[in-house]
Amino acid sequence: MKRRLRGEALTVLIAEDDDGHAELVRAQLLDAGIRNPYFLFRDGQEFWAYLDTQGRQGGAFLVLLDIRMPKMDGIEVLRRIKADESLARIPVIMLTTTDDPREIEECYRLGCNCYVTKPVEFEAFAQTLNRLDLFIMIMRVPEVRAVGGP
Repeated sequence: MKRRLRGEALTVLIAEDDDGHAELVRAQLLDAGIRNPYFLFRDGQEFWAYLDTQGRQGGAFLVLLDIRMPKMDGIEVLRRIKADESLARIPVIMLTTTDDPREIEECYRLGCNCYVTKPVEFEAFAQTLNRLDLFIMIMRVPEVRAVGGP
């Protein structure tokens, strides 16, 4: 079954420094039939630089964000996204190898939409994607407006 997460223009941004985990996430998106375009970033600083520049030029995004990354961790990236008025409504799913309750609480406090523990079991991940698809359908992922745009 080929499908896209709601909205033809929705781009999936994956911030994951582990090649094996990145491939697993990508494969699971494909296995779930998700055909939205995606970009992969290997560290938090590279991801933030993209979102802070290219991301502001407009578009609708879904972020899959690893917590443990070099140069800038996912919690700092999440903090920056949610503190920025023009980016704050972008849905963010945290991906991590830890199920530390304090970390989970911090991510939700900062505004993440979902927290998924890796390694990701396909069925759980597929269910999360399906729930997310419903969430996006209800919420209508807002497009990031270009700076100075309407």
